[in-house]
Amino acid sequence: MRKALVPVDGSSSSDHAVRHVISLAGICPAMEVILLNVQPVVDDWEVRRFLKKEEIEAMETSKGGDALQSARGLLDAAGIRYAPTVLIGPVAETIARTAADQGCDGIVMGTRGMGAAASALLGSVASQVIHLSAAPVTLVK
Repeated sequence: MRKALVPVDGSSSSDHAVRHVISLAGICPAMEVILLNVQPVVDDWEVRRFLKKEEIEAMETSKGGDALQSARGLLDAAGIRYAPTVLIGPVAETIARTAADQGCDGIVMGTRGMGAAASALLGSVASQVIHLSAAPVTLVK
C-alpha cells in the first residue's frame, strides 16, 4: 500500500488503526498517509437558530482537529509524514469519496469490535465504508 486513508475519531480503536499503518510504513517507507476526521453535518434547528453556518463549520472543524490529536501524536512519534484533514458530511460516504478523490490504495480504520449481528442491526460506519468504497478496507480491532 503506497497511499493509505486513515479515518479517525479520537477513539482507542482509531489509535489501533494508526499503529497498524505505522507498522505498514516500516515495510513501505514511502507510504503516504492521509489522516481524516469526518464531522457529521449539524442539522439541528435549535443550533442553526442561534449560530451562523460559518460558526457551526468552525465549531465542527475544531472538534475534528481535537479528534486528530492522538493519531497525530502517534504518527509524529514514529516519524511518519501525513496530511491531516477534517471534512464535514455524511461520515461513511465522505470517507469513501475521499479515498477515491485522493487515489488511495486502501483505507485502514478501527472498529469497535461489534459482532456480525450487532453490525447488521446498527449499521456501523465501518460496514458502510466497506460497501461504498472501491478501495480495499482493512479493519483493525
